[in-house]
Amino acid sequence: MRRFAVVGHRAMSKGKLPLNDLAGAGGRMDVVVRALMAGLLTSHGLRTNTVVVLHLMGGPGPPRRIKFDGAELKGLHADERSIAGTVGKVIATPLPPIGHWQPITVGITHSGGDLATTMREWKDAPTVILDADAPRLWSENAILPAESLTDVRPMNFVLSDDQPLGDITGENIIHRSLGSQWLQGHMAIAIVHFLLDEGVNINR
Repeated sequence: MRRFAVVGHRAMSKGKLPLNDLAGAGGRMDVVVRALMAGLLTSHGLRTNTVVVLHLMGGPGPPRRIKFDGAELKGLHADERSIAGTVGKVIATPLPPIGHWQPITVGITHSGGDLATTMREWKDAPTVILDADAPRLWSENAILPAESLTDVRPMNFVLSDDQPLGDITGENIIHRSLGSQWLQGHMAIAIVHFLLDEGVNINR
């Protein structure tokens, strides 16, 4: 099981999402949506072993989290505007209490709370903060046995938009990089999927 927390520092958490200006008035919602697509979509389907939680921190109002569960999702189209429209429908609804995941449709739920809330919920598994200045995510020259590809133990990854995450502390948290260059979030997610798909040993 792979879980990705995507943080949109300026992404709208409430109101009418401007689909024609996701990068501007939407608070870089375009970055958030691309990360969601990279997390869940394959060429001809969905990753059923993946959960993506969008953290919309830009207001107005308190932060909102939207969870997309690939094991349950139906009808998610590989189109940025269509997915942004789905997010727009969610943020137009009242915000649930923190920690209460309220269903929107099959495979999509939302809740109040921020990244710290998610980190508390995910403390049962290692959480990787992707950071270009940290040690590499993978172990050199180490390939796991084929059975590792079906490993169902959760592993978490945290990514930000174009803003720094700041200090994140908590139980079971490590910092790892995908190289010395800072990558866009959707590219980083694609590389993480590749490493895990290929059974590369993760540097824990």
